[in-house]
Amino acid sequence: MKFRKKPVVIEATNFTRETFDLVKDFTNGTAHSLTIERRINGKCTCIIPTLEGEHIATEGDWIIKGVNGEFYPCKPDIFVKTYEPIED
Repeated sequence: MKFRKKPVVIEATNFTRETFDLVKDFTNGTAHSLTIERRINGKCTCIIPTLEGEHIATEGDWIIKGVNGEFYPCKPDIFVKTYEPIED
């Protein structure tokens, strides 16, 4: 059998070192531990608590608010393949 994902409108914000405060507000203050890793090409990371535990978001990841109000990071290439912008 094959299945199609139901069309669902999501809210998301892109994580960068400049948008960390926005990400923190977006996640109701649960995003934490902003660090700049010199070992990972100077990219920054933060921790996003999810239903499955804490996940590390890397600069450039999208932070998605799920259908039940949960948050989780999504890699940019997967985000572009899965979601498209809509008009408000």
